[in-house]
Amino acid sequence: MRKWLALAALIVVVDQLAKYAVIQYFAVNPAVAVAPFLNLVLVYNAGAAFSFLSDAAGWQRWLFIGIALVASAWIVYLLRRYPHQRLFALALALVLAGAVGNVIDRVLVGAVVDFLDFHAFGWHWPAFNVADSAITCGAVLLVWDALRPGRGRAPGPAASADGGR
Repeated sequence: MRKWLALAALIVVVDQLAKYAVIQYFAVNPAVAVAPFLNLVLVYNAGAAFSFLSDAAGWQRWLFIGIALVASAWIVYLLRRYPHQRLFALALALVLAGAVGNVIDRVLVGAVVDFLDFHAFGWHWPAFNVADSAITCGAVLLVWDALRPGRGRAPGPAASADGGR
């Protein structure tokens, strides 16, 4: 389990360092066009994914912190129970890192710091960050893991011979 928690911690550190750099830079500079499809911006998102509930009166901050803390505790429990199921544990570590990274923002800043603005043909994807990317990748891996043949097997020595399951 330690390696999965270490991976999650590393991602949280990268996420927080990136957000710190973005906040410092954009405190005195405008948005930056990095590529024809990518801008670096500074956006404070008080809501959840796609700014859901961002215009609420402030109670959503504590709701999202509570949900993330409960989910994080559940993920740590699952990591402890299934550390040798590599794909499953990797997915959980990614989701855990993203949840913790965004909780840190909500506690310290009052909103999640987003800075990656992808766009094409005048359409912009909502800005996001490293933590959001980790959550998304983790969720995709969880679905992939659930759909793999033999998913229902109990963990054990034979499971590790086929990639951790």
